[in-house]
Formats: sequence, structure tokens, C-alpha cells
Amino acid sequence: MEFSSKYLERAIEEISLLPGIGKRTALRLALHLLKQPQSQTTDLATALVDLKTKVKECKNCHNISDQDVCAICRNSARDHSLICVVEDIRDVMAIENTEQYKGIYHVLGGKINPMEGIGPNQLNIESLVQKINSGDISEIIFALSSTMEGDTTNFYIYKQIQNSEHKLKTSTIARGISIGDELEYADEITLGRSILQRVPFENSLKN
Repeated sequence: MEFSSKYLERAIEEISLLPGIGKRTALRLALHLLKQPQSQTTDLATALVDLKTKVKECKNCHNISDQDVCAICRNSARDHSLICVVEDIRDVMAIENTEQYKGIYHVLGGKINPMEGIGPNQLNIESLVQKINSGDISEIIFALSSTMEGDTTNFYIYKQIQNSEHKLKTSTIARGISIGDELEYADEITLGRSILQRVPFENSLKN
């Protein structure tokens, strides 16, 4: 594909690096932006720069935030003794949309996957263990997707905290979420019920 403008070509190359966007879609988007008022394109560029430079990681739960501590962790009305362990921020958003969960979160940043070179040390597991050892946590909800990697990660964390000197309840979301499904794709009603009808984690080890 040849271009009459090197600037158009560069824009297409950059846009096509986004997931799920090929060269043809990138061309369509670039041409659309070219037709828009300059102010609109400038606003988009500014928003993307701000996204990259101003969004932070919450120092408590590893969720995204505009401040050092996210709005969920700052909310005194939430139950800070209840932690829902999730894979990434999309899962936080999915659970929040159900309006059924009133605790806080811990974002691991992925799942244990030796095939992709992701081990426990690449995830935010140590900070979770430290929270539990503080003695301020009463329950951990494992809300990772019901895949082999998710189950492996759940079990690894469970073994790490099993001998904690503090009394701790461990549970997992009910299997209203189909085996192999990613949490973010579950409908809000099913996901909400899975949180409310969570079961002791030990029960899931018997399946």
C-alpha cells in the first residue's frame, strides 16, 4: 500500500499497532481524523498523552488512579477487611458495574502462566500477602477467571496464606461463571450473583 503523504503513512502505522486494528481499519480511522476539525484531533492527542503520563497505579491495590490511592481504597464506606483478588483493572470495572460488592480489591496484574514466562514474582502477590499478615483482613475472595491459569494462581496464593497466624476466610466466586470464561465478559447479573453467592475456597479444591 503506497501513500501520497508520509504523515498519513506514519499515522496508519501507529494506529495499526493497537490490538485488533489492521492496516485497513487504521487507514479508515486516519482518514476520518483528517476530516475532523483540528480541535477534535488535538483533544484526542491530548487525552492520549494524559492517559499515559498522568494515570497512576494505586499504591494499595494496584488499580488505576489519578492519585496515589484510588477512589475505591479512599472510600471509608467500603469494607476494607474484605479483599477481592482479580487479574486486572477490567475485572474491577466488571465487578463494580454489578453494584453488589462493597469491599476493596487487589489487582494481581495477570495470572501465573509458565508457558508465557509469567511466574509469581511477576505478579502483585507479595503485597497481597503483606496485607494479610497485617491482620486487618477478614476475608479474601478469589475472583480470577475459571481457567487453568486462574485456578493455578488461586491455589498458589491460597498456599501462601494458608498458614497465616491471623484468622482468615477464603472464598471464591460461585460457578455461575462458565468454566474457561474471562470475568470481564460475564453479564452483570450473573457476575453479581456469583459474588454474593461465593463459596469457601476449600470447596473448589474438591471439584
